[in-house]
Amino acid sequence: MMLSFAWDSIKNRRKSVVLTFISLVISISVLMSVEHIRVQAKESFNRTVSDVDLIVGAPSGQLNLLLYSVFRMGSPTSNISWQSFTTLNELEQVKWAIPISLGDSHRGYRVLGTSSAYFEHFKYGNQQPLVLSSGHAFTTTFETVIGADVAKRLNYVVGSKIIIAHGIAAVSFKNHDQSPFVVSGILAPTGTPVDKTVHVTLAGIEAIHLPSAQLKAFISQQSSTGALRTLTPSSVSAVMLGLESKMSVFTLQRSINNYQTDRLMAIMPGVALAELWQLMSMVENILIIISILILVSSLIGLAVMLLSSMRERRREIAILRVIGASPRVLFSLIMTEALLLVGASIVISLVLLNLSFFLLGGWLAASYGLFIDANIYTLNTLILSVVVLACAGLITLFPAIDAYRTALHSSLSSTM
Repeated sequence: MMLSFAWDSIKNRRKSVVLTFISLVISISVLMSVEHIRVQAKESFNRTVSDVDLIVGAPSGQLNLLLYSVFRMGSPTSNISWQSFTTLNELEQVKWAIPISLGDSHRGYRVLGTSSAYFEHFKYGNQQPLVLSSGHAFTTTFETVIGADVAKRLNYVVGSKIIIAHGIAAVSFKNHDQSPFVVSGILAPTGTPVDKTVHVTLAGIEAIHLPSAQLKAFISQQSSTGALRTLTPSSVSAVMLGLESKMSVFTLQRSINNYQTDRLMAIMPGVALAELWQLMSMVENILIIISILILVSSLIGLAVMLLSSMRERRREIAILRVIGASPRVLFSLIMTEALLLVGASIVISLVLLNLSFFLLGGWLAASYGLFIDANIYTLNTLILSVVVLACAGLITLFPAIDAYRTALHSSLSSTM
């Protein structure tokens, strides 16, 4: 009965109600989307690298090792020897090992020297493997596999030739012109630093740093054989390890950190990513505060709309009093109208967000590395909806009390 009466009352004031409703839908959508994206972004950030149990490098701090090995930011303070990599790869607890060599660039994009194990075992997101959108992984020394962003921004295709530059600056005065690399494959978008990376062979990295005469001889021999010639590097920047058993992570980490032959440091990427996310918590909190302010302003607008309608509804209230409606009924009517509007706004907002994330999920993952789950109906969302309804109820108390007082005043006037 009350719901039906409240709905009829809302329809009689449809113009002002529609504007308030749109304002509520927008503000609630912003609040819900920011909260959902915040939670999903945190999980997505933690999945920048997946299924890697340990990352090993020279002692330089947990975050520094994570930044240069996963995000291609910064540089290692020193390298670890190739012998150390071989030892790690041969450990019985280790299932696979990916060597990483950094230090060069191409037109502002980082160059990463690695082996075929990188394309076999490196995963991101929900343990998604790397996929080539065209071409194939490198099979000869001077072939390269480039990320999707590199190919798109520089208009490269399979067969394009690129020149590697020394150092990581966007502009370099030392280019390795004698040994251009040929693009053999282009990776599909991942939304991770992989998209902005030029992947080359470890042998290719070693070759371009040879003295000119030795490099010419090497290229000549390479051309005659056509195969991926072995050229063992002296050191690598870092190593990613996948273990046979997750239970051995802590034991192996402690063993590597106490390794006597070489100075090594092993980190768990999940722990390091969580620590790095904490450094960005200020941005996260600012987004939440902005969303809350938008919601509060819309709820205040709802209260103002109800208060301003009180003058127009004095006649309506008087009629309701004549037919026997008590002040409590009028109080309940105003509360029901407001909660009905807010409840409908929450439902519409959730439907719109669910549809939006479903349609835009692939684009967000490919462009920004945000692996957003389209299912927005979570416990977090339920709690947020209850909080919004509670806040709406509190703010609506003011116009509801005003209606109650108006009803009491009208009843007193009639008795006099």
